[in-house]
Amino acid sequence: MLPIAILPVAGLFLGIGSSFTNETMLKAYGLYGIMGPGTIIHGILTVMSAAGSIVFDNLPLLFAIGVAIGMAKREKEVAALASVIAFFIMHTAISALISVNYAGGDMSMDAMEQAVVNLEQNLGLSGATSMVLGIYTLNMGVFGGIIVGLGTAALHNRFYKIQLPQVLSFFGGTRFVPIISAVVFLLVGILMYFIWPYIQKVISMLGNLVQNTGYIGTLIYGIIERALIPFGLHHVFYMPFWQTNVGGSMEIAGQTINGAQNIFFAQLADPNTTKFSVDATRFMAGKFPFMMFGLPGAALAMYRCARNEKKKVVGGLLLSAALTAFLTGITEPLEFTFLFVAPILYVVHCVLAGISFMLMHIFGVGVGMTFSGGLIDMTLFGIMQGNAKTHWLYIVLVGIVYFFVYWGVFTFLIKKFNFKTPGREADNEETKLYTRSDVNAKKDGKTDMTSVLILKGLGGKENIADIDCCATRLRITVHNSDAVSEDILKQSGAAGVIKKGNGIQVIYGPRVTVIKSHLEDFMESKESVDLSGYGVADNEIQTEKETAPKADGTEIFLSSPIRGKAVPLEKVDDEVFSAGILGQGIAIEPSEGKVFAPVDGVVENIPKSKHAIAITADNDANILIHVGLDTVELDGNGFDVKVANGAKIKKGDLLMTFNLSGIKKQGYKMITPMVVCNADEFAEFKTVADGDVNVGDDVIRIVR
Repeated sequence: MLPIAILPVAGLFLGIGSSFTNETMLKAYGLYGIMGPGTIIHGILTVMSAAGSIVFDNLPLLFAIGVAIGMAKREKEVAALASVIAFFIMHTAISALISVNYAGGDMSMDAMEQAVVNLEQNLGLSGATSMVLGIYTLNMGVFGGIIVGLGTAALHNRFYKIQLPQVLSFFGGTRFVPIISAVVFLLVGILMYFIWPYIQKVISMLGNLVQNTGYIGTLIYGIIERALIPFGLHHVFYMPFWQTNVGGSMEIAGQTINGAQNIFFAQLADPNTTKFSVDATRFMAGKFPFMMFGLPGAALAMYRCARNEKKKVVGGLLLSAALTAFLTGITEPLEFTFLFVAPILYVVHCVLAGISFMLMHIFGVGVGMTFSGGLIDMTLFGIMQGNAKTHWLYIVLVGIVYFFVYWGVFTFLIKKFNFKTPGREADNEETKLYTRSDVNAKKDGKTDMTSVLILKGLGGKENIADIDCCATRLRITVHNSDAVSEDILKQSGAAGVIKKGNGIQVIYGPRVTVIKSHLEDFMESKESVDLSGYGVADNEIQTEKETAPKADGTEIFLSSPIRGKAVPLEKVDDEVFSAGILGQGIAIEPSEGKVFAPVDGVVENIPKSKHAIAITADNDANILIHVGLDTVELDGNGFDVKVANGAKIKKGDLLMTFNLSGIKKQGYKMITPMVVCNADEFAEFKTVADGDVNVGDDVIRIVR
């Protein structure tokens, strides 16, 4: 949404600037003397037009950045930088191959101009090439930006935490993302040179198919565009029509322009344009009647169907939403409201929207837009351009009819099926307009109550300064520790809570990484802002509990994972371990920096700090090996894990090595607890070692 959000402002600059510097228009309105060439106003408007044009000219790069930021999980600014680098490298690789094959490797401006002409003739595709930020390349349009954005985000999410060998450690983590993106998109650029022309031919064929289906094609386009709104995919659908030759191609002022919106804006700036291309604007003009007139009619229907005692509240909400739709074309508050309460109304809306697109095509309406169909865009790109060039009066005539059609149809259906539109809900329900998050929440059908209770227990979202976790516990920094409730946190399933100033540790055991991810996701949701509607009773949360295996008297031994000296767990200088909060076990004071598997099983979790390993044994024991105390602070330095999450392991397999002496020199205690977190699910538990132990010696006996 980042690149799309800038389009209205850029469109205003371009629309006002281009309209009032167009000599034909200035003469038609008698403004040539005060706003014509050479005047101060003309100079200002020329600057505005150029400022708006630069945004639309560089949408592919903006899409690369926007998609990368949107798809990156964390460290989004790194993804943005990597996407820019990848974008330049991909197109430069394509440009270099054009030069090699059509200009003998000469990349001078004159040579490249002739090279792209020869390439287009060879491909038989007019407009197959373009200049992107000074680079002669294949015309990939916004598709090129989306490819870069998605690819960079995937690389970023995979590698932004990568740990390289010590000699290369400077290039690890986020620094590695631009490096790997550069390498990958050099190869992608080479690949695109060979395969994109074939994709262009398919796109061109699709565009011809759309153009040749006439009014029916426009109807189908309009229905699909509205139907994709609930899924957030409508931008993905219409943008190729607006920005690539799927939406048509036209030669304007000696240049081949691809894409419906690009054609419209090129004609807007061309003084020789006497009528805007309806073949281009048919992908845009259809929005005006239903956005400016139809949906306000639906709002009136919902208001008149509301109960009398609620009409005052409903009237304010619906009037605001209707004005927003009329002025700006932002329709989601109304659309998501009737989608939420009565999806059949949305189906009717999609059909009427499709018919609106078709009618504007039939009546030859040539009004374009920046991103939506409100009065602002209609004034700039319709009224101000004159009815002769745009036929904008048909928008008003069809719109008036649409107002009454929406009002009548919605009124009938609401009353016929007793839909609970705003003002018709039960007395104990809030009167409100709905949003995408409400629709998604209804679809999901549940709220993560564990996250709700954690957030309430920590004093709310605004009280949290930082969230992290180690292998067993959430590590939270809060602004006010007095606002933290241990009782509520324990209701979330926490085994214990430790306060150290404004540092809060909430102990959950090895599943803490999943809990942290869910908490971060919940904190980004609308529901996290106000938790007053959620109670904290015990029956409001269902924590995950392992089903205890049937007792069968089987005797099982766990071996020492480390060579060293066995120490009772209660002597470990950490209350989480010594008090048995995480479970029962034993500790080893290591004499060498190697950790081996104590039992056959599966590696369940290795935290990013690498200082611990959680294992689910084949005998159902949940085992945690925690190397050292507070070693999470090392952030992985000094640890080298030899296995991955999900790996099957055998007793005695090497799991990890660590720099024992180096970590000790930094002041960390290296005593290593091995805890059976679900010890209470076994019939018997006993430690069977004391003093010196070797790897493989039995140290714990459990009986199922």
